[in-house]
Amino acid sequence: MLEVQNLGAHYGRAHILQDVGFSVGAGQVAVLLGRNGAGKSTTMKAIMGLVPPSAGRVVFEGRDLAGQPPHAIARAGIGYVPEERRIFAELTVDENLLVGQRPAPAGMQPWTPERLFTLFPNLASMRKRPGGRMSGGEQQMLTIARTLMGNPRLLLLDEPSEGLAPVIVERMAAAIGTIKEGGLSILLAEQNLHFARVVADHAVVIETGRVRWAGTMAALDAAEDVRERYLSL
Repeated sequence: MLEVQNLGAHYGRAHILQDVGFSVGAGQVAVLLGRNGAGKSTTMKAIMGLVPPSAGRVVFEGRDLAGQPPHAIARAGIGYVPEERRIFAELTVDENLLVGQRPAPAGMQPWTPERLFTLFPNLASMRKRPGGRMSGGEQQMLTIARTLMGNPRLLLLDEPSEGLAPVIVERMAAAIGTIKEGGLSILLAEQNLHFARVVADHAVVIETGRVRWAGTMAALDAAEDVRERYLSL
């Protein structure tokens, strides 16, 4: 579904991403793992066109999207949940969801508010509450729900577990599992290895803007040297 090939990106003169390459299969959950500053979020932003790639290709369903503006990439079927959440604080839960609504592709079961309230029961009891009066975990749920209202075929989640209470992290993991069961492909950026183990099939380890290792989560669990070198704090 997604193939990233030799992706490069700069912030000014700083070369942040160098020859980054990996793929995400249909119905698969893949995770970009690495320490803070390794290049995970920049990779997400480069895929979405928020950071213009300086090299490489971003091939989604056979079409190279590298260099396209973010709105065109979103319309192509990629949904993005940023680390900063960026909900509309003055709008209610219902209004936030309606802002993100787009028609579903042919043959795809559309996401509706009712379906999302089943996925995130916490939101069902606060439909008229402004987004700015919600907890961090509730805002994270709302941001994911709003993105799903756009009916993407690939969902990018940047640090979905960061700063959340353990009970909310568990609910987030369960929700990601349910989304995956519906056939949606997901790419996460994460530092939380335990969370990644619960939700992901495949791991891509990034350090200083380069892919250092890639394989299944089971293979990563067996690769103690990789975890020690690139993921330990």
